[in-house]
Parts: sequence; C-alpha cells; structure tokens
Amino acid sequence: MDRLRFYLNDRLVEESGLSPTTTLLRYLRERAHLTGTKEGCAEGDCGACTVAVLEQDGKGAQALRAINSCLLLLPMLQGKRVYTVEALKESGKYHVVQEELSKALGSQCGYCTPGVAMAMLEACHRKDFDEPWKLDAQMCGNLCRCTGYRPIREATARVAGLNPVDRFSKALVQTKPEPMELSYAAGSQRFFTPATLEALWDVLDANPEARFVVGGTDLSLEVTKRYAEPPILVSLEALPSLRALEPRAGGHRVGATVSLTDLEDYARSACPPLERMLRYFGARQIKNRATVGGNLCNASPIGDLAPVFIALGAEAVLLSRAGERRLPLEDFFVAYRRTALQRGEILAFVEVPAQPAGARTIAYKVSKRRELDISAVAAGFRVVVDAQGRVAEARLAYGGMAARPARARRTEEALVGKPWEEASVEAALPHLDEDFTPLTDHRGSTWYRALVAKNLLRGFFQETLAEPAPRLQERHAATVQVR
Repeated sequence: MDRLRFYLNDRLVEESGLSPTTTLLRYLRERAHLTGTKEGCAEGDCGACTVAVLEQDGKGAQALRAINSCLLLLPMLQGKRVYTVEALKESGKYHVVQEELSKALGSQCGYCTPGVAMAMLEACHRKDFDEPWKLDAQMCGNLCRCTGYRPIREATARVAGLNPVDRFSKALVQTKPEPMELSYAAGSQRFFTPATLEALWDVLDANPEARFVVGGTDLSLEVTKRYAEPPILVSLEALPSLRALEPRAGGHRVGATVSLTDLEDYARSACPPLERMLRYFGARQIKNRATVGGNLCNASPIGDLAPVFIALGAEAVLLSRAGERRLPLEDFFVAYRRTALQRGEILAFVEVPAQPAGARTIAYKVSKRRELDISAVAAGFRVVVDAQGRVAEARLAYGGMAARPARARRTEEALVGKPWEEASVEAALPHLDEDFTPLTDHRGSTWYRALVAKNLLRGFFQETLAEPAPRLQERHAATVQVR
C-alpha cells in the first residue's frame, strides 16, 4: 500500500506525498489544522502534545492509550485510530474529563491542558486502577507547572476507571484491527511495514542499510531535534510473532516489539524485578510506545532494561533469513551503542530462564528525578544462596558504569563461596573499583557513580533479607527501599 490510511477523530484520512518522518504533531497542527494539540518540548518530556491512539494491548484487546504525538511518525499510524482533544466534546456536550478538570480548577494558562485531558482520557477508560501509585504513574508525563499537580490529580482520581459510554468506549468495542502493512515512498525516503517475516527478509535484502523502528521514542528524537531524514525505515510493528509475551519452561519469552506498558503489566505477577525497573522507566506516554527491542538495540550504556535482564540470565534470540541465533544477553552488547546484530538480522525475543531455587533478585534505578528521567546508575542483581547459606552464584549487572551494560565479574567472584552475610558483601565491595571506571558527565561524577554502585549492592543485601524478590511499596521515594 503506497498511501497512508488512518482514522483521525473517527474520520478516514488518506495521505500520500508527505515525508515519512513527518510527526503526527506537525501533521495535526499544520495540515489537519487541529491546533488543540500543543507543542512543548518536542521530545516526549512535557506531555503537551498527548493524543489517544487505539492500539492492541498485550492480550490482543483494543486499548485507548495516551501517546506523545511529537514522537509518532505518520506511517506508524497505518490502520489505526487517533483521537485529539477536539474529539472530547460530543454533540455540544463536554466530556467528563473536561468537566472534572474544570471543577477542580486544574487549568490556568491552559497551554498544557489539552495534553492533560488526553492523558486523563486514558485513565478514564482503564480498568486496572487497583493501586494508588498508578494514578501518579498515569499523569507523570504531563508537566503542568502553573496550577500545580494537586487539582489535576484530584480531577484524575474522579474519572479514573469510570469507563463511560462515549465515542471512545464504542470504538473500543466495535473497532476491528486493520492491517498495518505498508510500503510508502515520498521523495527519496521510504517506509516499510512488512506483515510477514518473509516479506521482511525481502525488504532487508533490497535495502541492507535500512534502520529499524517500532515505537519511535528514541529514533524520533533525531527527527525533532537533529532534523534528520533517515532515507529508509523498516517497522517491525506488524509482525505478530514478535509480540509474544508468555511463560515458557518456567521462565518467560518476551518479544522484541512488546511495549513496556504491556511488559510491566505482565511482570507485575510474573517477574517482580522487571516490574520494579519498569515502574520508573518513563512516563505512561513513553511506555505505551517504547519497546523491549528498541531499548536493547539502542545499546545505550544507561538503558534500563539491560541490567535486570542480564542479572536474570536472559538470552537474546536473533533471527535472519538463515535462521535463529542465540547468545547470552551480556554478549549482545559489544561496544558503546553497538550490538552483535549482523546485517539482515533482527532481535526477535528475549528469553528469561526459570530462576534457581534460593535466588534473590532485584533491580535498581538511580536518577535525579524519580519519574521520567534517565539513569545515572542502574543495576540488576541475582544471588543464589545454597542450603548452607553460602553464595552459589552471583550475577551483578550495571548500567551507567561503563561504555556498555556489563557484569561486575570480579565482585561476583569475590562473593561466590562466601556466606551470604553483611561482612561478605562489605569485603567484596572494593572489587567494584576493579570492575568499573565510570565516566564523569552531567548525570554524575566518577566518584558518585562508584559510591552509588557500592551502596546499591549494600541495599540489595539488606532489602532481600526478608523477601527474595520484593516489590516496590506504595509512596516510596525511589527504587531503593531499605527499612
């Protein structure tokens, strides 16, 4: 299909000739003249550009999700339904989210209000507000400054989970997923969304220099901030096999295109260390689009998923036309922002094995802000203690400490065979200085990172004394909780 086809506020839109790196935000304001959607940061931080998109969740059901339109490239909307703030008012009547926001006095200058209302709209149609922290997590991607957060939070609490009968609830029930398959060209740029693996291999054979994209929460920044125009983009979003998220042999198979929202929901009961890291991975708008494969293939030394997956002993499953290739996830990262992927190869799955008996596991993220921030240091730890109380295995993985996510091998060796007690941990800590020589940058100094790395291991020992894989508690200040 060489034309973009999607629904905007329930109206079918077909476009051709537009650059495939046109963001939805630019399209809405400049072409569709729907200027209720505002531009603030153009990098997914402020939430002013939030819209709602009807997407499939991890269980195959339709879900209304708040998304930053500044990070959505138009071809990513193929076959989908998009709603802007203009869609809230129906037949002259304001939507309940608008009414409650007004009653709570949650708007002052009004610039951020459309994005706030659209984030509240997702809350209105969610059915999983079973813990109070989810309310904060829903709205943390909307950085309203002028009224303060209290009235906005109060309004959100009133509408969360209402699921009213409106145009959105009808769309959730009546809409059938449409094909996302696309072969689109405009000028010298091309965008492909193959629907089968065979079609993907054909595209990659013909376009070996193509770049992959799914959620776009990282690549789109090159477009909005560096004005890049990648000539060939290939989306993996239409390949259903890559959305696998299921138990397997006592462990878990996680597809590369699984969104972080869906992974967080799954991990809540299935894998507490993953849920713990994902709590503060990013805002709801980011997690609704960001994917497991995107975070790992970015190969950033401060990517939050890598340390916890490495600690859990995960494997990367790579696919190409030639077949399947597997390697330990720590070997997937070969240098700064470089992976072991070969030409014509994709990261298809991450497989987490069953955890050994006696395993204590946890994940940590340290950043300047609690929410919507980049790690200074991240860590994933697993220690297996045998029946005699000695360390049988230690996997200590860190991010932010080297050019790539890596294990603290010398520190692990210092722990194995020793009693699992505070004195053994303290004796092993100096080996972290042998394992890593972190850099100084604007997120933290060498001294700071080295100290934090040690303190996280101390915290891990204390926090897992009572429970081997503790979940975060309500109203905590960080991912570290030592009482």
